[in-house]
Amino acid sequence: MTTAKFAEIKEYIRRHIEAGDWEENTRVPSENQLAEQFGCSRMTARRALTELVEAGVLERSQGLGTFVASLKSQSSMLSIRNIADEIKGRGHGHSVQVLELAAINAIAPIAIALGLEEGSDVFYSLLVHCEQGMPLQLEERFVNPELIPHYLKQDFSSQTPHEYLSQVAPLTEARHTIEAIIPKEQVRLRLNMPEGEPCLQIIRRTWSRQGVVSFARLVHPGSRFRLGGHLTFK
Repeated sequence: MTTAKFAEIKEYIRRHIEAGDWEENTRVPSENQLAEQFGCSRMTARRALTELVEAGVLERSQGLGTFVASLKSQSSMLSIRNIADEIKGRGHGHSVQVLELAAINAIAPIAIALGLEEGSDVFYSLLVHCEQGMPLQLEERFVNPELIPHYLKQDFSSQTPHEYLSQVAPLTEARHTIEAIIPKEQVRLRLNMPEGEPCLQIIRRTWSRQGVVSFARLVHPGSRFRLGGHLTFK
């Protein structure tokens, strides 16, 4: 019964946001109000609100309450998550366009990033991740074939590269840089962006216990994406 109430509360909040009844920055009902309305414990209501906050649907303000988050999609810069899970966590549909999947010769910067010899074969994928049918991320990824030999055989329309790599070569380390850029024309068109709009670009290199697994460039339209996180200091 508690699980049903918990899911019911989340769906109730999402439905009001999707319908436009509650716009961004609108205060949502409190834990007590939700517990009374749905006939459940305050703990159940708190869990529903907390998961929607973690998914970027809601925002908490200490002492003021919980509010509808900005409509920009939000990703955590403190953790590496599967973009499909982030989108589904907001109650939205995830889809992907696989633009390229091939073996290529590594130019110097890619070879150095993956710890391989220049000119070595590397696996390459180019995907566009969409939220509710709208492009949210252009993912360009170079993968070490010595560690991930079956990468090119995967169906990335049903499983993201991040999800697959996490299964076959669990992540032990990651380094990334984040910067604002003006995208080149081809990138702009793939992300369905107006001319002049900036992008948020994340360059990320990941390791497993066996070595460097992948080197990726993740590009997001500035008007549809933001990075956020929460730190607790003791």
